[in-house]
Amino acid sequence: MPDNRGLVLVVEDERHIADLQRRYLSREGFGVHVESDGSAALAAARRMRPVAIVLDIALPGMDGVEVCRRLREEGDWTPVLFVTARDEVTDRIVGLELGADDYLTKPFSPHELVARLKSVLRRAAGPPQDPVRRMGRLTLDTGRRTLRVDDGPVELTTTEFNLLAFLVRNPGQVFSRDQLLAQVWGQAGYRDTRVIDVYVSQLRSKLGDASPIRTVRGVGYSASDAGR
Repeated sequence: MPDNRGLVLVVEDERHIADLQRRYLSREGFGVHVESDGSAALAAARRMRPVAIVLDIALPGMDGVEVCRRLREEGDWTPVLFVTARDEVTDRIVGLELGADDYLTKPFSPHELVARLKSVLRRAAGPPQDPVRRMGRLTLDTGRRTLRVDDGPVELTTTEFNLLAFLVRNPGQVFSRDQLLAQVWGQAGYRDTRVIDVYVSQLRSKLGDASPIRTVRGVGYSASDAGR
């Protein structure tokens, strides 16, 4: 599983457009999950917590505006980039009023899609944050990609570091295995989500009593000073 920028949910019912978006976003290091109707997109957004959603307005069944409306009503402010047809001005305005972050009008260049999405993600991230994170006995430097427990260095693989860093950046939040696969690996629908358990076990083995990772039975994992 490669290190990447996280999972983008693409919601598009025209297959050739969805394939084009998937190809260009994948080249930029994003994992991509595609849905072709609004109801499935809403369920996927709730389940996977993507880093962003590229959302077509004209969808079968529930349209993109309604998908965005429901997410915002639930307090989900995942960045949304609307994709619209030229005659969907009203829907586009409504979508922006609901909290969509940007929009593209068909036809558009896939290069522009990537540039707009990166811009949306930069704005959502806000100003640069201190790369050094502390939790309990751990000091995690995401800039240098180093970890210290008390005063001693601990060597982690790329995947182990990414998983630990994500949990530490979101203290106390509980993530399912599907959500961790989406957020850390940029993958959705991975055949065996228990791969997460393997990496958690490896981290606990390396960190010992200093491990901040807590198992929430029947749900997934979180990180806190309380540990297991």
